Amino acid sequence: MPGILYFVIYKYLPMAGIAIAFQEYSPFLGFMKSPWVGFDQFRALFAESELSRVMWNTLVLSFMQIAFAFPAPILLALMLNELRNELFKRFVQTVVYLPHFLSWVFVVGIFIIFLRGEGLINNFLEVYFHQTEPVGFLSNPHFFRPLIVLQVIWKEVGWGTILFLAALAGINPDLYEASTMDGANRWRKIWHVTLPGIRSTIIILLIIRLGHVMDSGFEQLFLMRSAYNKEIAEVLDTYVYYKGIDQSNYSFATVVGVFKGVIGCILVLGANRIAKKYGEQGIY
Repeated sequence: MPGILYFVIYKYLPMAGIAIAFQEYSPFLGFMKSPWVGFDQFRALFAESELSRVMWNTLVLSFMQIAFAFPAPILLALMLNELRNELFKRFVQTVVYLPHFLSWVFVVGIFIIFLRGEGLINNFLEVYFHQTEPVGFLSNPHFFRPLIVLQVIWKEVGWGTILFLAALAGINPDLYEASTMDGANRWRKIWHVTLPGIRSTIIILLIIRLGHVMDSGFEQLFLMRSAYNKEIAEVLDTYVYYKGIDQSNYSFATVVGVFKGVIGCILVLGANRIAKKYGEQGIY
């Protein structure tokens, strides 16, 4: 019941606010008295000259996270599953879980301290590799996307292993005994027993992740955004903030939210259909 109430109150009831997307909304007039403009706000969105660049930045960053950050918890869970020392295993799990509970302000602050011109990384390069000029990790736009993905991995990889470790615990031990009798080594057991055993979990989480492909993480990108990387750091989340919230154009911000929701829904339905076509369980 608490879970149902959470989704009803915070996910479904706020959907009434979608009406703003079809209005020239004014906080002083409210929902009832703001003039209706139909699809004018949607036309304004697709007429924006910056929309293609912002969409490209959002998709590139999202698929980079899917390509690198999504498999990271799977690999970590497989490695933890192979540990035989339970005390050391629990210690490692605790250590890798901790970053999840840190705020993005703290995480970005740590990265800035380490990567700035006089930071630890540049000092290390200067001392051990005789780097005369500091590397512009924060000023060079080419480092922006890898840094974003690296931050996501460092912060969330430990927390993401929880579901995969639970799925690994559900694999029938008899399968490992049978593979041992067949002469399989540890790599063969991982490939033929462990990975097929958690395949359905991987697919379900991937489908859910595709539903958030238009969400790149506002707080992290807002903190990492600067004059140096503005061209590639502008994604839909920050675009909504600057064009919608900062300029008090709430209808425009709502239109972008509706657009993101529709794209995410299409991707989830499509991925789920493909998964079921190939014999997987899917999410429904």
